[in-house]
Amino acid sequence: MLRPMPRMPSRLNRTEMSMRDKVWQINWSLIAVLASIAGIGFATLYSAAQGSLEPWALKQMIRFALGIGIMIAVAMVDLRFWMRNAYFIYAFALILLVAVEVKGTIGMGAQRWIDIGFIQLQPSEIMKIALILSLARYFHGASFQEIGRPIFLIPPLLMVFIPAGLVMKQPDLGTAMMLVMSAGALFFMAGVRMWKFALVIAASLGSIPVAWQFLREYQKKRVLIFLSPEDDPLGAGYHITQSKIALGSGGMFGKGYMMGTQSRLNFLPEKQTDFIFTMFAEEWGMMGGLVLLGLYSLLLAFGYAIAIRCRSQFGRLVAHGITTIFFLYFFINTAMVMGLVPVVGVPLPLISYGGTAMLSLLFGWGLVMSAYIHRDVPISRRGMSDD
Repeated sequence: MLRPMPRMPSRLNRTEMSMRDKVWQINWSLIAVLASIAGIGFATLYSAAQGSLEPWALKQMIRFALGIGIMIAVAMVDLRFWMRNAYFIYAFALILLVAVEVKGTIGMGAQRWIDIGFIQLQPSEIMKIALILSLARYFHGASFQEIGRPIFLIPPLLMVFIPAGLVMKQPDLGTAMMLVMSAGALFFMAGVRMWKFALVIAASLGSIPVAWQFLREYQKKRVLIFLSPEDDPLGAGYHITQSKIALGSGGMFGKGYMMGTQSRLNFLPEKQTDFIFTMFAEEWGMMGGLVLLGLYSLLLAFGYAIAIRCRSQFGRLVAHGITTIFFLYFFINTAMVMGLVPVVGVPLPLISYGGTAMLSLLFGWGLVMSAYIHRDVPISRRGMSDD
C-alpha cells in the first residue's frame, strides 16, 4: 500500500524565514502612510516656528528617521522573540515608571520624565506598548473556559491597574485612561464576556464621587470647564476657547499655509504639542483636517486587517492592541481640541512635537509589521513554533 507523501510547508508557512523573505514581506504601503502623516507634522511644526526648522521641525525629522529604522528592525525580528520577552519588556517599563517617582523630571506641574541627556524619556509612553505585549502574551492560547473564570483575569487586571495607578500619581489622567481603554479592547478581543465589562463600567460610574475627591484641583477645573467653558474664558477655559476660535476661523479651506492668525499671534497655547491639530485646521480648514483624519483611518484599516490576517492569537492581539492605541491617540486629541472631551495631555500621533511618543509608536508599528511578516507562523503557548 502506497503511503501519501508528506506535505511540504509553503514558502510563507515555513517556521524559519530568511532575511530576504522578510524584506519582501515588509508592507511598504503602511510605511508610506506613516511617512505622509509625519510629513504633515514636519510642515506644521515648521509653520509653528514661523518658517524655521528650529526648534521643533528638524528634531522631529531626525527622530522620525531614527524611528523608521527602529520600526523596520523590530519588524525583522521573529514574532516569537517578542512573545517570549513580553514580560521582561513590561517589567522594564514598570521599573522606569517607579524610577519617575524616585528621580523624575518635573515639568508643567507634573513629574513624568526621566532626563537621560539627549532625550527626555517618558516611561508612560513605553508602558502603553509594553502593556499590549504582556497582555497578548498572557491571553495567547488561553481557552474560552479559562477566560471565563474570574480568577484567571486577576493577573492581567493587576498588569493594567498597577501602571495606571503610577501614571495617575504623576499626575497624567489622559495616559492612565489610554492604558485602561486599550487594555479593555484587548480583553474584549481575547474573549472576555460582555457582562463583565458591564459590571466594571457600572462599578466605575458608581465610584465617580469617591474618585472626584482624589483629583487634583486643576483636573477638577478641566472637567468643570468642559461642562461650561464660558465660565472662565481667560483662566481655565482659555485653552479650549482659543482652540474653538481657531477651528472656526479656518472655515472650509483654511487661511493658507503659515497664515493662521491665532497661532502666529500666540493666542493658541501649546501649538506645537497638544493643540497642533487646531493650528493645522486653521491653516488648511475642515478639508485639510478631513484629509489628515483620512490618513489616520487608512492606518487603522491596515492595522486591523493585519490583526484579522494573523494565524497566531498573539499576533492578532498585538496588532489589534497597537492599532487601538493609535486610534485612541488621535481620537482623544482631536475630540479634546474640539471641546468634545475634557482637556488632557494626549499628543496627536506623528504630528505633535515629542520624542518618546513618536519612537514608542513607531516601535509599536514595527510590532504590527512583525505580526504581518510572520502572519502564517503558528505559535505555541510557550512562544515556540507548532510545526
